[in-house]
Parts: sequence; structure tokens; C-alpha cells
Amino acid sequence: MQQHTVDVAVLGAGTAGLAAYRAAVAAGRRAVIIEGGAFGTTCARVGCMPSKLLIAAAEAAHGVDKWSAFGLRLDGELRVDGRAVMARVRCERDRFVGFVLEGVDKIPARDKLIGYARFNGPNALEVRGAAGEVAHRVEFGCAVIATGSSPDVPLPLRGAGDRLIVNDDVFDWGDLPASVAVFGPGVIGLELGQALHRLGVAVHVLGRGGRVGPFQDPALQDYSRRTMGAEFPLHPEASDIQVTRDGDAVEVRFSSDGQVHTVRVDYVLAATGRSPNVRGLGLEATGIALNERGVPLFDRHTLQCGDSHIFIAGDANADLPLLHEAADEGRIAGENAARFPTVTPGERRAPIAVVFSDPQMAVVGTPFRELDPARTVTGVVSFEDQGRSRVMLRNKGLLHVYVDVGSGRLQGAEMIGPDAEHIAHLLSWVIQLGQTVDGVLALPFYHPVVEEGLRTALRDAKAKRDMALVQQSMAA
Repeated sequence: MQQHTVDVAVLGAGTAGLAAYRAAVAAGRRAVIIEGGAFGTTCARVGCMPSKLLIAAAEAAHGVDKWSAFGLRLDGELRVDGRAVMARVRCERDRFVGFVLEGVDKIPARDKLIGYARFNGPNALEVRGAAGEVAHRVEFGCAVIATGSSPDVPLPLRGAGDRLIVNDDVFDWGDLPASVAVFGPGVIGLELGQALHRLGVAVHVLGRGGRVGPFQDPALQDYSRRTMGAEFPLHPEASDIQVTRDGDAVEVRFSSDGQVHTVRVDYVLAATGRSPNVRGLGLEATGIALNERGVPLFDRHTLQCGDSHIFIAGDANADLPLLHEAADEGRIAGENAARFPTVTPGERRAPIAVVFSDPQMAVVGTPFRELDPARTVTGVVSFEDQGRSRVMLRNKGLLHVYVDVGSGRLQGAEMIGPDAEHIAHLLSWVIQLGQTVDGVLALPFYHPVVEEGLRTALRDAKAKRDMALVQQSMAA
């Protein structure tokens, strides 16, 4: 057992933890980083990058379906080699993880503690090895909790036994299965479900509550349900779900649209959300306040837990579980831990989230439910008749941009459609810069590009705002 006295103890070596450690060290503080699992980030190992590798293969396969509309002919059938697909996914995944590990290797050995941390006082913790033995005791001035998150698995799905998987498991497949039931039509469920479907896997996507994708705007929700449901079996309001193991398969029985359905699949994929990894940390010993889920109460601008010397960043705080947000939060938490008791708010970026489905989905800026309907106009464009989108046979989509009537500033947007990832970036940039709808319309739009659809939506918003201002003036 080794004893350590440090200025900053960082729990977790993912994106947020590595950023926090580096910020503390850059500030001249003595810091350690503690990790009980494999080094490497969720994004590189089981998240952003391997999922995009699978999606890239699916997009290449799906492109053939459009050949006849373009007047192209393919002799014979496309054959998906599942083993080759998954071999590339794993190979490239390991390459991305390798880049992360190269950064971890540069951390001095004395600063890396291997094991599972647990607080046993406001300024002390123990690090236990896999066998439960205490390998390290650490006294710290400040701590940053960056322990990440883990997939949630609802109890009814556990009837699938060892045929129940989470997204982490998909990327270790040696071959593609014949069929999968995906529970959860959110970001992960839609991305993996559609990709598997396009690679020839028989997919059924089930949800509860009716939501499909990240949207709050009812029009975007409706469009996403219809679009995704036209491509593969989608039941966003399934009920009375029963999952049982049946030999080498799984039987899934559920009710949807007034009918009872039964499907047999090779696997059940739980894409039903993630929970912060805070259990077992001994947070009760720290004296900090916790919410009903056991997550510390914190200030999202400083990442400080109450007025304590403990900070929380990344997926562990369940605020914005995105890589770029985790990196920002880790840096802010690390800097504040390094200069505690002086704590200052960090600069946060305009919110942006993208679903890499086809068509893509994106949400930027102020969430729809937080907008004041009396002070907001909505600019609308459909991509079904948008020029460049039709040229490319990618003419599915709807964009809503939300503009404040008084100031004319862009507040946010929700979009499903072609190149949503790029349009979302443009919108998030102008929102963060505080641009008005008139200011953005004064910027260049080339022809013919998908972004002309954005200009159409902005023009619609401007016209509606101008009318609203006239009506306000007349009412006054």
C-alpha cells in the first residue's frame, strides 16, 4: 500500500478526466489520475468512432440502392461480408484507442494509480485493486470526479440472458448477426439500428413514450418518426414488452398500434440510456449534497459541487454527455481545482448535438421547450424540393430555426436532413457569436448547395419577424 499527498486527485481517465489532470498539472499542481478500467475514452472505444465506422460501411452499402434512380446498373447482387465489415471496425477502433493511449503513456507513472477509488473522508480516498485490496491511500486538497457513465439495462430485457447486449458489445462482434431487436430509438439506437439494417441485418427498433431521435419540436418529432419508420420496423410506443430466451434465439413480444407482435431475433440490444458512474464512490463521506440519482449537485458553469473542494465533469454529471463538452468540463474543473478556493465560471460553447443517421438529425442552441412562444418566430424549410438535395437524391428533411422577435438573434434550431452535421455547425457558430437573422442573411450562400435550404428558412423567419414587429407596432 502506497501513501500519496496531492493537490488534485482526478477520478477517471476518460476525456473529462484527462483534460482535468492536464489542466491541474499545467497550473503547477501535483495531481494524480485514477482509473480502474481500461485506459482510453468512451468515444474511442465504444462510442463516437467505432459507431461511425459501422455507419460508413452501411452508407456505402446503401448507396447502391440509389443506382437505378441515377440510371446506373449493377450486374449481380451486393454481398455484405459481415466478418470483413467488423474486422475493419475493430482494426480502426483499436487505432483510435491507440492515439488516446499514446497520450496516457506520456503521463508520469507516479501520477497514474490503477484501481477503483472510494472516498473515506472529505479529503481522503482509497484505491483498491481488482481483488479488493487497498493499493493506495490518497490525501488531496481538491478532487475531480470524472468517472463517466455506463449503459442502462431495463429489467424486462434481462430475459434475453447472454443474448442481451449494449452498444459496447457490438464492436467486438466477429460477424454480423441475422437479426437484432433494438430497444431505444434515441441517438445510439437509431445510429446502430439503421446501420445494421442497411448491412442486411433484420432490425426491429422499439421505444416507449413515442419519441424518436433528439427532437422536442413536435413537427420534427413527427417527421423523424415517419422517416425512420419508412425504412425499418419502428415501434416507438411499444408496451407490454416480454423478452424470453428461446433456444439460441430471443423471443420478443409486445403491443403496438393496437396489435400484439412477436419477433424472434439473435440479439437484444439495449440502447436505453446511460447512468453516471457514481455508485460505490463513497460520496457520503465527502459531505456534498446529492440528487435523487446519487449524483452530486453542482454548478454547470464552474463544475463545483456546492461550495466544496470537489468538482464533477463529463458523463459523470449527466449534463451534456458529449465528447467536446466533456473535454471543456474537464478543463474547467481541473483549472478550478488547481486554483481553489478561487473558482470562476468557464466559457461554455453554444450547445450542438448531432445524430449520424440518414437523414442526419441535429439540435443546436436553446432547447425548444425553453423558448418563449410569444417572443419567438420559427423559420421553416423542407428539403424535399430543395435543389441540391434533389440532385443528390437526398431530399428528405425539415429544418426549423428559432429567432427572437425583439432582438432578431438566432436562438436555436432543430433539423433532420442532408448534411445536418455541417449546417448545425454553421448555426451553432452564429448563435455563439450572437448574430441576428439579418446579419446571417447578409453572409454568402453559394449555389447550388444544401445550405441554400438554411437561407430559405432564415428568409422565412425574417418575414415572420418583420410581420410580428409590424403587429406589435400597430397594437401599441
